[in-house]
Amino acid sequence: MSVIVNEVRRATYFDSMVLMRISRQIAGLPGVEEAGLFIGTPANKDILREAGILGPDGDKAESGDLILALRATDNVAGEAALVEARRLLDQPRISGPSSSRVGSSRTIRAAVHAMPNANLALISVPGHFAAAEARKALRCGLHVMIFSDNVPVEEEAALKRDARDLGLLVMGPDCGTSIVAGLPLGFANVVRRGEIGIIGASGTGIQEVSCLIARGGGGISHAIGTGGRDLEAQIGGITTLMAIDALDADEETEHIVLISKPPAASIVKLVVDRVAKSSKSFTICFLGAQDFALPANARSAPTLKAAAEIGLGRSLSEDQLKPPPMRSDRGKLVRGLFAGGTLCAEAQIVFRQAHLSVASNEPVPGAAPLHGRKGGHVMMDLGHDEFTRGRPHPIIEPAMRESALTEAVRDPQIGVILLDIILGYGAHLDPAGHVAGVLAGSDGGPLVIASVVGTDGDPQPRADQVRTLSAAGVIVAASGADAAEMAIRAIGTCDP
Repeated sequence: MSVIVNEVRRATYFDSMVLMRISRQIAGLPGVEEAGLFIGTPANKDILREAGILGPDGDKAESGDLILALRATDNVAGEAALVEARRLLDQPRISGPSSSRVGSSRTIRAAVHAMPNANLALISVPGHFAAAEARKALRCGLHVMIFSDNVPVEEEAALKRDARDLGLLVMGPDCGTSIVAGLPLGFANVVRRGEIGIIGASGTGIQEVSCLIARGGGGISHAIGTGGRDLEAQIGGITTLMAIDALDADEETEHIVLISKPPAASIVKLVVDRVAKSSKSFTICFLGAQDFALPANARSAPTLKAAAEIGLGRSLSEDQLKPPPMRSDRGKLVRGLFAGGTLCAEAQIVFRQAHLSVASNEPVPGAAPLHGRKGGHVMMDLGHDEFTRGRPHPIIEPAMRESALTEAVRDPQIGVILLDIILGYGAHLDPAGHVAGVLAGSDGGPLVIASVVGTDGDPQPRADQVRTLSAAGVIVAASGADAAEMAIRAIGTCDP
């Protein structure tokens, strides 16, 4: 009979990325059925409770405590896993040749004292604590990037108003990607410096556009992430407008690309009016947005690929892989399994442009919601909160996509599977290898078409990942939009 083992460490905090990595290692040990390491907030206890691994000891944890929770086949396996979890948590967290130059501070004020020239704080703590830490950073005169999610929208609005009054940027919450003066932050890729600035509400949107620009010979001056809610009416586009001001004043930046899902109508007007006052040219990519008036210095892009092309000032068509026309000999349904929410939204838009209906768990305007949908084309954002509560994001751990991919391969109604492979800092070191392993032995299954977001300078060189996918029989497109168009060609242009 399975046993639940909990241990609580009082007044202990670890970055969520570290906890996810250790959780994954513990879950893979012999005899371990489920494992999780969480700060003891009420929301995190709910996650552990739903996973069936919260015991009486863990339930007594306070919001500043760390819970080690697991379910094992027996007491021996449970105790062995707990010993390994302790070892991983207690091992030195700073190593390598640069360790002598890296300090550790328990407070933001102490860190500022140790690094008086620092001007930016990266906040990656549970959302319950993120706003308080961000406010401390602002009081120390620091710009802030909040990687944390689950920050109440009221706190986000208050933080950004305070930052605006201080002349400081708050990027986030839930800001996955930024590039500041060539330095990648969060999930970002290695791209060269250049003359194109990017302002994006999402991480994978910034990644796709910056990588396409880099592979097209261009470069990025800065990429400023705003967080997914910045263009909602309750926030008022505060960070977006401040980012436009910053890039407008930056001498290196000649063209600015704005990326977002559709903003509130009132915020569209604010943004467009601010763009009109700039002497620089703009690309505005509001995915799924209805027509809106553009100022003379701006062009609209319906997809991320189009946004990159306008920024570059040339077509990327000559760079695209052009396999012969395809038509699946299986079913006529397409299943998209995405790690990036913006890439999922872009695929929906490409299908709608081809007059094909598509459902998703997070649809763009005009698309069908997934709930209650039976059959038909489906695009799944597997990085959405509903799939990542208590589990690593699929960019970090591609195994989170494994069951959905296996199910799609076995479904005879599915003729094409669409995937995105996300590279860069913070991402899994071999996502293509994992996909290839899942697909091994699936000859005669659906066509698998993938786009690979990254560059050859990334920790996972893009060319190596493309070769791995191609060897596994995956058709690799040069962009997410191209992959969606290939899928449409494969199944024809009629709804099933």
